[in-house]
This record gives sequence, C-alpha cells and structure tokens, in this order.
Amino acid sequence: MASKFASAVDYGLMLSKRIYYGKGAPTAPAPDPAAMSRSPDGYLPTAPMVYAVVPDPTAVDNPDVPSYQPYVHGRCDPPALVPLQMHEVAMEVDCHLDTAFVSLAGRWRVHCIMASRRCDCLVAIPMGEQGLLLGIEVDVAGRSYNSQLIIVEDMEDMSAEVAKAKEGNFLNSQTFMFKVPQVVGGSTISVKANWSQKLTYQGYQFCLRIPFTFPSYVNPVGRKMPKKEKVLLNVNSGTVIELLHNHISHPLKDLRREAGKLSCLYEAEAPTWSSQDFKFSYSVSTTNISGGVLLQSPSLHDTDQRDLFCFYLYPGKNQSGKVYSKEVVYVIDISASMENLLMNVKNVILESLSRLTQQDSFNIIAFNNEVHLFSSLMEPATPEAISNATQWISANFIANGGTDILFPLEQAMNLLAETTGSIPFIILVTDGAVENEREICNKVKDHCSSGLPICPRICTFGIALKFLD
Repeated sequence: MASKFASAVDYGLMLSKRIYYGKGAPTAPAPDPAAMSRSPDGYLPTAPMVYAVVPDPTAVDNPDVPSYQPYVHGRCDPPALVPLQMHEVAMEVDCHLDTAFVSLAGRWRVHCIMASRRCDCLVAIPMGEQGLLLGIEVDVAGRSYNSQLIIVEDMEDMSAEVAKAKEGNFLNSQTFMFKVPQVVGGSTISVKANWSQKLTYQGYQFCLRIPFTFPSYVNPVGRKMPKKEKVLLNVNSGTVIELLHNHISHPLKDLRREAGKLSCLYEAEAPTWSSQDFKFSYSVSTTNISGGVLLQSPSLHDTDQRDLFCFYLYPGKNQSGKVYSKEVVYVIDISASMENLLMNVKNVILESLSRLTQQDSFNIIAFNNEVHLFSSLMEPATPEAISNATQWISANFIANGGTDILFPLEQAMNLLAETTGSIPFIILVTDGAVENEREICNKVKDHCSSGLPICPRICTFGIALKFLD
C-alpha cells in the first residue's frame, strides 16, 4: 500500500507541472533534490499533508489563471495524488511524564484543480512513537467534518453513519489517512488534528520527535505569501526538580520556567516550511532515584467514574547502587486441562530463562497430582544449566492428571527460605481454580510471617486458551 501511495504522489507531481502560475512565476514548485534521488517510497508523508485525488487529469489546472493546457486523454488508475500547497501551520504540544498530547492546525489550498471542477482530498497525519489519534476537525467551503467516538453497543443503531466513515485507514503503523469528499478547486481546507504519542527515554533523558518535515513542493508558488510557523511546547515532568533541555530542533524561546515545568514558544516567518522533524529532549536534574504519584478524577460526563493514578520513578544518574541478583522458581501447572496451553507456556518460560544473568539462579517445578523438580537446589543461570532446563521442560511438560497447587508452592518457598543476598521470586502459572484456595493463602501468609530473611515475591498467572490466542 505504501509503494502504491508513493507512486500516486510521484504521478501527481508530474501532473502539477501543467499548472501555470502567471507571467514570471515558476511553472511548478522548486524541485526537492532529496526526493529526486530517492526511491518512490521517499514520497511518503513526513509531516501532516493534504492531497488532491485526481482520477481525471484534465481537471488539473490553476483555479485562478487557466492555462488552457493541451487535452490529456485517458484517466488515472489508480488516481494521482497532487500534494496541496500549505498556507499556515501551528502546533501545540503538552508533555506529561512520558506522553505528549499534540494539537496541530493547518491550512491548505486546492491550487491544482480548476475552479469549475471538484475532487476528493486525502488528508495524511503521520504521528510519532506509539501515536494514537484522538480527534479530527475539517472545515472547507462552509462544510464541517469531525471525528466521533462510537461505543460498540451503539454501532448497530448507527450502521449507516459507520458505513460512511470507512474512508479512514492507516497508510502504515503511524500514519492515518482520511478523505474529504468533493472539494471545489481553489477552496481552502482547514484541518485540526489531535493525537498522543510517547516520549522515549534514552541516556537519562526524555526524547520527543514529531513528524514536521515538509517537502519543498508544499511551499506556495507565485505571489509572495508570509509563511508563519508556530510551535508551543509545555512540559510537566510531574516533579519539583529542575528540568534541563538538551536538544532542540527549532529555536524555542522560554516563556515560563518553574520547578518541574517548562513552557517554550517558536514563532517565525520562514522563507520555506520546516525541513526537519520537531525534536526536543529534556532531563530531570536528579542524582538519586526520585518519583511520585499523580492523581486524576474523572470528568463529570465520563461513563467511568473511577479515579486514575500514575506512579512514576526517575532512575537518577547515581550508578553506585547495588544491583541485586534474582532467585526465581517457576511453578508450572501440567494438569490435563493445560494440554493446549503448555506449548505457549514452554516458550514463555524459555524466553524468561534467556533473560536471566549468570548472577541469577533458578529452578523449575512442574505439578499435577504429583511434583516434578528440575533440581533439588537452586541452579546458577549459566548457559549449560539453561540448556539442561530446556531439555527437562521438553521431557516433563506433558499434560495429564489433576491440579494440586499447595505442595509444589510449599516446595518453592522452601527452596527460597535461606535467600539473603538476592531477590526471591515465585512464578506460578495455572489455568484453573482449586477448592483449597483459602488454605493456600494462609500457608503463604504463615510462611512470610515466620521470620524469613526475605519473603519471596509471588507472581501468579491465571491463563486460558482464549487469552493466549
């Protein structure tokens, strides 16, 4: 799909050479050397874009100054995509911890379709890391369009409206596209898009990247027009610790700076639109581990009236602290009901073993009505021991019998009873409930209150075939 899209844009740019912009004006936007030398995939959107969808090439012309170009026979199949020229762009970014909420507004003109004709317009919104579209508004020639959240239970009652909304889809994992129908040549399209995306954490700093690289062919041609770019950035780290911004792609000016908060503004009249993504990184100036809890009450009209909380930790730059090794006992249910689940469980256990270091140790207990122990002692997580464990799992993970959780769990706790210099874990995996749950909980409670040096952390995983699928 991406290759077909890029080929349609390539053809659309060829068609745009037909447009006459008046005496003394260039016949087409200045070529982009990078685009000319790269593969067709290079025409994928690297910033919010709007394209005229052109099935009939005879419609391509300047809506203000007809050029009376020679007639073009045939139709474009698939339709060509002519990038529209952008006249304004503004972006507001609110960063909270590791999430950025982006609001972008832009104006594009249908400069390539004669005034007596109409065409669909395709809007493409590329987003950054783990982008999630939150809302869209479009205004064009007195008409307004906006996205709407539909509850699954209401879809049957709104089947007609849902069918009309099938024009939206993803070009790739991070770029959403939708069509605006039947726009008159020469019209101006105003688009507002809201989305959220993640900040990555690298080298003790949060890094934000928003697609904001506009190709040269979206710069207006002909009359000189001011190109106003505006970016407002607000950062709330959730702490009262000073923020340090380390890398900035655009010249931001500080508006307000408080402990843990920062507001910056970039506003300029540029000869061309931004030719690079918007990038910003900041670090929390802390040496030791720090953190806190954020609380949020639901809005008045929210159907879910539960409060939300977010617990966060900053690792700090102090690397002198001790890194504790782990002692892990895997307690795995191999009863008859686990027959269709064991292959997935086996793969997950092997993946978990591969992530242990040679300073860690482990053991495996497989149980049904009986108990099968990989080793009588905790084994260091060496490549040889993990290889032996892999063979043992293949030989012993055979589903049969009933489910008795108490005895293998007691054995796991006994294996970890003398742990002092490591963090003990018990990983319990089962697919069923048992009748003596209260007895099991009381045994664990008594064990943890018996004066052990370190009480094991017990992680329980209740699984089912439907869940794994």
